[in-house]
Amino acid sequence: MVELRKPIPVADAVCLVMENVRPTGTEMVQLEDTYGRVLAEPIIAKHDVPPFDRSPFDGFAIRAKDTVGASGDNRVAFSVIGEIGAGHVGERELDENEAYRIMTGAQIPKRADAVVMLEQTVEQGDSFTIRKAFTAGENISFRGEDAKEGELLIEAGTLIHPGTIALLATFGYAQVKVGKRPVAGILSTGTELLSVTDELVPGKIRNSNGPMVEAQLKRMGIECKSYGAMEDDLDACTAIVEQALSETDVLLTTGGVSVGDYDYLPAIYERLGAKVLFNKVMMRPGSVTTVAALGEKLLFGLSGNPSACFTGFELFARPAILRMMGGTAPYMPRMKAKLGEDFTKPNPFTRFIRAIWEMAPEGLVAVPAGFNKSNAVSSIARGNCLIVLPSGTRGYEKGMEVDILLIGAEQGVREWTL
Repeated sequence: MVELRKPIPVADAVCLVMENVRPTGTEMVQLEDTYGRVLAEPIIAKHDVPPFDRSPFDGFAIRAKDTVGASGDNRVAFSVIGEIGAGHVGERELDENEAYRIMTGAQIPKRADAVVMLEQTVEQGDSFTIRKAFTAGENISFRGEDAKEGELLIEAGTLIHPGTIALLATFGYAQVKVGKRPVAGILSTGTELLSVTDELVPGKIRNSNGPMVEAQLKRMGIECKSYGAMEDDLDACTAIVEQALSETDVLLTTGGVSVGDYDYLPAIYERLGAKVLFNKVMMRPGSVTTVAALGEKLLFGLSGNPSACFTGFELFARPAILRMMGGTAPYMPRMKAKLGEDFTKPNPFTRFIRAIWEMAPEGLVAVPAGFNKSNAVSSIARGNCLIVLPSGTRGYEKGMEVDILLIGAEQGVREWTL
């Protein structure tokens, strides 16, 4: 007897997954190993930045009051008493109409309160003239204008990217507290699957989902263990799933979640005593996506169709894994774009179309990346976003405004808003 499944909205499915995420804990790592990790502690400014008043470019440090009355008809002259390079300081205070030649980033000398850019001067040996008056503070980067000591700069739960690393280095965070990365297991199902090195034979296809999901995990910096492709045998499948769960923190299976005679994962979940959170989602592709929880571990049953598998991972597995590491912005960023092609057929489920977004004269436009059935592979390779077409009784026409979800974006968003 075929199992009757009740589909739930995508937003509800995402919510159920995130409610069942359990954190993997924290650890200390060296600064050079922090890229792609999630901060488990806030970044607090340990000192002012800049730590002193400094010059933002090459020029001359002067006293502003010495420029009073300067004009094109009344050029004011200054004597250069020395040079201050970055990392050095002036030897003495400035006196009337004296200046230091100063380099970008160098500390402003005592009694100086303005910087004259080189192109604003006419140099003559050890002196120069200017034709405009300066005000105190002009062309100076002041101490603490970027960050004040004790200021909260980045919150815990933020994904670390190169800019974050620059900030950590600035304040001397040689070791950083981050969320532990979970170890993921990948298991493909189906006797029709061949290895990538095998020659095609009638009725068989090469396993593309396993390598694809592994790459999606690698893009997140997640270590994974591959358990190959299991045969359509319930006992053997159950044994492999049990082994994978004992060795990993999260298990991703591809295929075997439909209602066919050889789709064993629902039976495996039942044997293991896993709690099925949902087994059908109101989405195309990937409506058969299934997620179960066993203790503190999540089991993602992704579709065997490549496009559906890819989409299911991005919508459900990726944010869950980021949340496991403590991430507070785990969802795909969203933008508005104009639809580049008609989709006139109504659909009772929300559609996620693999697409390419680009700037056009009329603004941001998203066009399908190619063949868009759930078993498509080529459009995954070309796409950089997902067009979201909400369910309804009407179709969508070219030029209509739609939401798009950005694929591979370094920074996510805090809330699921679709």
